[in-house]
Amino acid sequence: MEKTKGNVEAEISKALTHWEKSYLGRGSVSVKSDIVRDMVIVVLKGILTPAEYSVCQDKDGLLSVKTNRNNLVESGVEELKEIILTLTGQEVVSFHTDISTQTGERIMIFKLSDDLQSQFE
Repeated sequence: MEKTKGNVEAEISKALTHWEKSYLGRGSVSVKSDIVRDMVIVVLKGILTPAEYSVCQDKDGLLSVKTNRNNLVESGVEELKEIILTLTGQEVVSFHTDISTQTGERIMIFKLSDDLQSQFE
């Protein structure tokens, strides 16, 4: 069976959910992955705990939650790159991530070595 863009996107979402649970100890509420040209864009919802939301009420707390969460993800970035390589056959050239303390969403962008989207057209 030939892999479709939708199949690969679903596999990435599933793999990142599994990574979150095994590496970070808990997973997000929902994960959506999109292949756009030479990028995989992942939106993870429901990242923050109720305690983190309350800490985010002031600027210092907000920055500490962002920093701590980003450090946790960055510490596992090699494993994340390996997951993307395995599922797409593409090297990750760069990785970018940020978290919204307002919505509790995390965005991950994996910049790939080649245009992955064109392989499905």
